[in-house]
Amino acid sequence: MAWIEPLVLSGPGVSLLPLSIDHHDELVTAVRDGELWKLWYTSVPSPETMRGEIERRLELQARGAMLPFAVQARSTGQIVGMTTYLNIDAPNRHLEIGATWYRRSVQRTALNTRCKLLLLAHAFEERAAIAVDFRTHFFNQQSRRAIERLGARLDGVLRNHMIGTNGVLRDTCVYSIIAGEWPAVKLHLQAALARGA
Repeated sequence: MAWIEPLVLSGPGVSLLPLSIDHHDELVTAVRDGELWKLWYTSVPSPETMRGEIERRLELQARGAMLPFAVQARSTGQIVGMTTYLNIDAPNRHLEIGATWYRRSVQRTALNTRCKLLLLAHAFEERAAIAVDFRTHFFNQQSRRAIERLGARLDGVLRNHMIGTNGVLRDTCVYSIIAGEWPAVKLHLQAALARGA
């Protein structure tokens, strides 16, 4: 059995479904809400590249390096974005949560917090992860604030870490939550959701 295998994660308001090509049309609709692919500091598939991005993620899943999900809002049954376990290092029980995007209409709602609570709980409680990383562009302030609100700590900045699709060099901020921090982070996220964050 693989350390991380496809599964459905469900909680109040959201379900994370194993990504499939069947999600293509709904994901195209979702990404058009806010024209998210036009943001220069992040990498979100365009409507034209969505099929290729789904296929890429599924190929990485087949190699054991990634587990992608379609994010479903349970109130509507609508697919509203994608999120992923990636850079899976099974021998060291370490992974990253990322390659996440949501349609504009659900951003700044509790949906992201609910998704991250599901993903983190599964990683730490079911898979005994020792650490979970989050990475984002130095200039993606919205993403950085969201990661920090989760309770992740900044480990550092990888300078000139990647060449963006626009050819511009990217500095990557690396955050993490380690296993010993998870109980407090979990309580923090549950309290934030109870407050309506």
